[in-house]
Amino acid sequence: MIRIGLIGEIGSGKTFVGKCFGFPMFNADLEVKKIYKTNKKCFKKLNKKFPKNIKSFPIIKSEIKKILNKKNIKIISKIVHPHVRVKLKNFLKKNKSKKYVVLDIPLLIENKLNNKSDILIYIKTPRKIILRRLKKRRNFNNKILNILKKKQSNMKKKIKLANFIIYNNLNKKNVLNQIKQIKKKLND
Repeated sequence: MIRIGLIGEIGSGKTFVGKCFGFPMFNADLEVKKIYKTNKKCFKKLNKKFPKNIKSFPIIKSEIKKILNKKNIKIISKIVHPHVRVKLKNFLKKNKSKKYVVLDIPLLIENKLNNKSDILIYIKTPRKIILRRLKKRRNFNNKILNILKKKQSNMKKKIKLANFIIYNNLNKKNVLNQIKQIKKKLND
């Protein structure tokens, strides 16, 4: 199985590009949402650390957003990320017979979830498109955005690690053409 890891800034369109590949895809953000809704162990640990803020199960994401700061994001990550790793392990096991899988994990490199053999694709998106997309998101919060961006590695470092770059200008036809070229190179 060849793992295709998508890397890039918050709001660059990693999920959009990942879906365009048409391969099984692990979406870490989606898995975190599921964990907040279904994992009572995770809730109990978060409730123990933040009893004034995280009071009810299922966890309401806006409650998490209210307490995000540099210190708390580390605590939350230590509690939630092991559950995400289990979900990733199960996804890879389930799809071990597939030729390719896509990993849409925002902190793939930062959390050392990538392998040396992974194909890394950097999603490069114009800054103004990123900001426009992020502002459309429900509960957009510039303070939280800056905290999350600081958690990501330097983008220049990610570009250097990338095997390919996809230029995402939100034109699906353009993205599909780039993916077609990448698939061709992977199959050569």
